[in-house]
Amino acid sequence: MKCIYYLAPTISTTEVVSDDLHQVGVKDFYLHVVCKDESGLKQHHLHSSNYLEPLDVIRDGFIGAAAGFFAGLIGIGLLMYFQPFGPTVQVPSYVYVILVGVATLFGAWVGGLTGIDSENNKLKRFHNEIAAGKYLILVYVRKHQEATVRKMMREKHPDAELVAIDTHFVNPFSSVTRMSEPPASRA
Repeated sequence: MKCIYYLAPTISTTEVVSDDLHQVGVKDFYLHVVCKDESGLKQHHLHSSNYLEPLDVIRDGFIGAAAGFFAGLIGIGLLMYFQPFGPTVQVPSYVYVILVGVATLFGAWVGGLTGIDSENNKLKRFHNEIAAGKYLILVYVRKHQEATVRKMMREKHPDAELVAIDTHFVNPFSSVTRMSEPPASRA
């Protein structure tokens, strides 16, 4: 499944694009709009992005979990080296596993909280356009639908600019490359 990114200039264009995408077989579940005016989407009955798309919760959560895991390993290494309970006390190995698990979960929690406060890494490339009032349309398509969707968009909606194609939006560590630069940086 691929995620195709289109940038539409107005909400009316976005609404017509949504209707045409429905006609070629794209369901609401696979069509999300990212914009600064969420209430306008509801008024026009457009499917807005879910909670995880505009934020970096997943990516930062994974990074935090990895940091917590390594901190837990360092912690048990220090515990083994310094032996705070004395050299004669044998700490059961499941205690070490629990310590690493707790550190990993704590890291994931802190990373997730950090992600709630940061913009999705993939959407940062479109931040200025979204802030300027444009609408980023994310269309999730299967391989057999991609050509149909791109052809329909090219023929019926030349004003909706194809800006990127991602192999899949869900992978938080993949990067999306922008197909064209925004008008301000072209000059």
